[in-house]
Amino acid sequence: MHVAVTLQTFRAATRASKFVKYFTTLPEPKEPIIMSATIPGPKSLELKEKLGGVQMAETVQFFVDYECATGNYLCDVDGNVMLDTFMQIGSMPLGYNHPRLVGVFNNARSVKTLVNRPALGYFPGKDWATKLENILKEIAPKSLDNITTMMCGACANENAYKNIFITYMRKKRGEDACFTDEEIESAMRNCPPGAPNLSLLSFEGAFHGRTLGALATTHSKYIHKIDIPSLDWPMAPFPSYKYPLEEYERCNKEEDKTCLAQVEELIEAYCKKEKHVAGIVVEPIQGEGGDKHASPEFFQQLQCICKKNDISLLFDEVQTGGGCTGKFWCHEHFDLPSPPDVVTFSKKLQLGGFFHTSDFRPREPLRIFNTWMGDPAKILLLEQIVTVIKEDKLLKQVEKSGKVLKTGLLQFEKEYPHLVNSARGRGTFLAISFETPELRDTVVGNLRKLGIITSGCGKQSIRFRPALIFRETHANIVLDRLRKVLSEIKK
Repeated sequence: MHVAVTLQTFRAATRASKFVKYFTTLPEPKEPIIMSATIPGPKSLELKEKLGGVQMAETVQFFVDYECATGNYLCDVDGNVMLDTFMQIGSMPLGYNHPRLVGVFNNARSVKTLVNRPALGYFPGKDWATKLENILKEIAPKSLDNITTMMCGACANENAYKNIFITYMRKKRGEDACFTDEEIESAMRNCPPGAPNLSLLSFEGAFHGRTLGALATTHSKYIHKIDIPSLDWPMAPFPSYKYPLEEYERCNKEEDKTCLAQVEELIEAYCKKEKHVAGIVVEPIQGEGGDKHASPEFFQQLQCICKKNDISLLFDEVQTGGGCTGKFWCHEHFDLPSPPDVVTFSKKLQLGGFFHTSDFRPREPLRIFNTWMGDPAKILLLEQIVTVIKEDKLLKQVEKSGKVLKTGLLQFEKEYPHLVNSARGRGTFLAISFETPELRDTVVGNLRKLGIITSGCGKQSIRFRPALIFRETHANIVLDRLRKVLSEIKK
């Protein structure tokens, strides 16, 4: 018989837990609690059918009771309490219902910020400049002293691309040169010279968003791109490493060299095609493409190629920014000779946007512009998130929890070598691969039956994207249940 969860029953189920922390509004349970025979349960299926009547709902996995969610645990409408290692596609830095975030709008001033949403490009609030200065001071990548706020990761990338093209053409035209009449007229017809034949180089397996320009640099799944007209922009191979890294060091170094050589060849080839490459866009870790990593040396050499060709380097940190790799920005792991030109962000930082130097600021108004240009209410949340990360030393917590989880995944490679391989990652931004896509899907489904939410990535990997408050206790729960799933498959 189905029993729906309520706040009262949830409190009763979690009352015995010793894991009562100030970062949850309700005490966390000791472990996942599964109430329904299947996930999604009957109530989720009923709601999915209802939603399907008004919009496409095929991707919906189950419906959530967010009032009961707490910390690292998500509650669905069928009474299941699950340990969430996916956290809304990696966008929940402090877990569910963190008191510091729940309290953000418990005052009239913050509520007015929420309901009086301004067109920031025209009518920003009196404290907007101060808010952005504080954000720059607290989290901006080194030497990137300008910020452009947007709504999401895709529009952050989309507008960062535009900034790269604008900067490239300004340098080519001359810093003080004006637009010619021919440029102005031809731009309105989508033709050169006003609409120049420029390109951005991206990488095989990359994911940078689903808007039209960002989609031209996205290469992770065909379903994102099919039937959509696109741009003739170059795509280079991204390193595909063999694991364990220490056993394949020489092989992986050769992989770096091969990929970098093709980057240079593509830049030259597109120059000959009169579609000059204005910049390179790259993820520090390819998330959607399968949690593919590259060495610090690869990124250092990639930056050298950009400088040699006088083109921009954009790090897309939409997924990796915010502390999940043990540093606030993943590119900080790479010891780059100088800062990247542009860094885009979203997800854990709540709104979208990009950091850049003043050199990438357009000289004319309305070139990077839309109605909202971000959201002041999200900045209020971000301020608290950054404060909690620092006060609670959550980057150190990420390192400790990640070490436990990664050590366990590496152990599974030894115990079940015919099932799993290639454990990898930084901090809690971790993944492990399976022998087949079908096996991966089976494991994701069976983990969910045991109360663990995770997700696939690439062709046959599982990715872990827990909140920054994920602790060693939670890592061990995940490992215990993953061992149970693997041992049953082995039988």
